[in-house]
Amino acid sequence: MENRVKIVLVGAGSREFSRSVVHDLVLERDLAESRDLDVHLVDIDRAGLELMHGYARRCAEAAGARVSFHATTERERALEGADFVLVAVAVKRMELWEQDFRVPLAFGAPHVYGENGGPGAAFHALRNLNIIMPVCRDIERLCPGAWVLNFTNPEARVLTAILTLTRLKALGLCHGFHSFQDLAARALQRPLASLDVRTAGMNHFYTFYRIAERESGRDLIPEFERRVDADPKLLQPLARYLWKTYGMLGYGSDHHLGEYVRFAHEFAGQVWEFGIEHRKVVPGERPVDGRDIFEAWRHKLDVETWRERGIEEQERDALDGTTPLRREDIRPSGELAIPVIADMVLDRGNLREAVNVLNTGGFIENLDREGCIEVPATVDGRGVHPDAVGRLPEGFAALVRHQQSIQRLVVQAFAERSRKLLLQALLMDPASPAGASQTERMMDTLLGLQAAYLPGIR
Repeated sequence: MENRVKIVLVGAGSREFSRSVVHDLVLERDLAESRDLDVHLVDIDRAGLELMHGYARRCAEAAGARVSFHATTERERALEGADFVLVAVAVKRMELWEQDFRVPLAFGAPHVYGENGGPGAAFHALRNLNIIMPVCRDIERLCPGAWVLNFTNPEARVLTAILTLTRLKALGLCHGFHSFQDLAARALQRPLASLDVRTAGMNHFYTFYRIAERESGRDLIPEFERRVDADPKLLQPLARYLWKTYGMLGYGSDHHLGEYVRFAHEFAGQVWEFGIEHRKVVPGERPVDGRDIFEAWRHKLDVETWRERGIEEQERDALDGTTPLRREDIRPSGELAIPVIADMVLDRGNLREAVNVLNTGGFIENLDREGCIEVPATVDGRGVHPDAVGRLPEGFAALVRHQQSIQRLVVQAFAERSRKLLLQALLMDPASPAGASQTERMMDTLLGLQAAYLPGIR
């Protein structure tokens, strides 16, 4: 690659996403010192964009990093000649997510979360594809050789669409792999850095296939399994049931795991983490909404404590410069986007723990070759080289294959604007209502309520 590297962040008005990427950019010293980094922040939210632009520039100054940040609401202008495009977009995230959860529930859906799997995820995917695909068409036209790094959920559905409906190079990234790595370190009571931990399957729905001492290569799976079986506190109820029944153990949250099976509500319940049933009606002029619940949850606090401590105001003060920015405030996020970019630009050949790709090379032998998978991969100047994992436990693999079929139907429904294909996907989904008529009425209700955000499916 040339000395200049152009990186575009689409959806940069998002505080959580942009802050993590900015931190990683200014801390990636090898990349910043060997290349001219030209970073363009893009969002239609001008106020949020300007806030993050100012913060990014202060981060670069505080870290002493040679990174040039720009901001624009004009996507096409930013994309021209880009080498990498990071995408994290959503529309009315909390309001529509609540609808994705509550409408299926009203029609009898046994689902538990409604974000990445289950009937709600079909509408989540359609809304986000309605935003992302025009971005991808611009990338095909203005920077066709760029790598697209997707963070937008539902990851498997969105990435399947990008890789099947466009000619772009793309991979999906998610920090969910940390969940199992942390579990392995806790169970074995060893530092994570001393372990070689590898997982494979689908985003948020994966299992381990290697746990070993990093230096000696000694297999630690038998010891890990003994400790997991002996300590009931290590796993949430659904995770333990899937471990006992299917021999799969991966993502630590029952809510995320439960999006892909019909019986999750028996273990995790159907209380939505960010809904009215999860919050007190607190005194004050400003009512509590889903965003408040989400932010309090993100800080591991209840809403009252989160408000009393003024955390939202403190974070805004840190972003807009009211509170001075110190070098020690800039911490690595643990996300893989910037390390992956550096691996490609600098030809480092590093193994990265989890990337989402299509299974075209049969990297997981008993999963669909047209389906999206999440596996470790070596990343270098030639691109991304997934691990050859072999076979997963067949019962678990069958659950994943079923989801891969649903994902492709949702993508086809989007591409063809087809109500019929969408209904097929929903009827296949294990977390949809039990009856065909309930499922169809649920679908039509959501199509009507969310028509302004959907691609005109008929």
